[in-house]
Amino acid sequence: MNKIIYLDAAASALKPDSVIEAETDFLRNKYANAGRGICARAAAVDDMVSAARNAVAAFMGAVANQIVFTAGATDGLNRAARLIGVENMRVAVSDLDHHSARMPMVAAGADIVLIGLDENYNYDLSSIPAADVIVVTAMSNVFGTPQDVAGVIAAAREKNPNVIAVVDAAQYAAHMPIDATAWGADFICFSGHKIGADTGIGIMYVREPMRWRPDNFGGGMVNKITDAEWIFNDAPECFEAGTLPLTQIAGLRPALAAWRPRAGHDIISGLYDALSRNPRIKIYTAPDAAVLTFSVDGMHALDLGAMAGARGLCMRVGNMCATWAMRLIDAPAGGVARLSAGAWNRPEDVVVATDIINGIVK
Repeated sequence: MNKIIYLDAAASALKPDSVIEAETDFLRNKYANAGRGICARAAAVDDMVSAARNAVAAFMGAVANQIVFTAGATDGLNRAARLIGVENMRVAVSDLDHHSARMPMVAAGADIVLIGLDENYNYDLSSIPAADVIVVTAMSNVFGTPQDVAGVIAAAREKNPNVIAVVDAAQYAAHMPIDATAWGADFICFSGHKIGADTGIGIMYVREPMRWRPDNFGGGMVNKITDAEWIFNDAPECFEAGTLPLTQIAGLRPALAAWRPRAGHDIISGLYDALSRNPRIKIYTAPDAAVLTFSVDGMHALDLGAMAGARGLCMRVGNMCATWAMRLIDAPAGGVARLSAGAWNRPEDVVVATDIINGIVK
């Protein structure tokens, strides 16, 4: 088989050598548990965790005690719903949402209300409803367009100054710098694996961490237990019960150091120009979007994906875990195809991927 052309960054980014080397070095030479030992090696791991937390805080304009390590964006969004306690609360969502952003709210018993979108599938700020909680998708994994997160939250607070804002930044974090202070969100969640770190590590930013009672319980998060009360550790440790994903945390700082804004956008722009000339291809995304989402007239998305994969092209096909966006664009029954690029892609990948797709879609 020829070289694999990996154009599925939006599902998971390939890992820089620095991430792989940092994790390998940790496992081979530096491994110990965190927060549970006093030997030099354990202390060094504590320092590593602290340094990674500080790096994440700097990455998103926060402070260290606002950064909670989770298992991923999905875990963080579920935890945000639990921490808030959304049962019987009015929660505003939109058709941009990934399943992971809306489903935790529904499952926790929220009263769902819908935010309107404009003709370009961006938030319509004039249609923000009054709500107790608002879920904001900073960038849809179908459309790949950054949203005005600060504007959406500000509009929601005009209706209810006390609205709690939860931001799904899983796709946004891969392409654009986050400014937690400017956004004014109460919770911001994203995954390490979207930005070049490992799977199994996520970030949950909590604007006012001591406002919330912990939702997970166990080792490391409680300072003292008496018959009368539990005395929790300070944030963020009070939200991090159990052993942290230390190997993944070891790779987090180098991933952030290697992160570059708009990585792969030139590749997607080139693919847009090339594939828009094929009359059987319908493109749903803008020319400057972070991803290219399309369908092929008369072809099931799974068939396209299988044939492209057999020719060495990796891309995502299906409903993208975004049922509501699929309905919005009236997608075919089999869903759509999505191309997404990263820093590892080169201009020649545009030529090869275009030839593969056009060779299938004649």
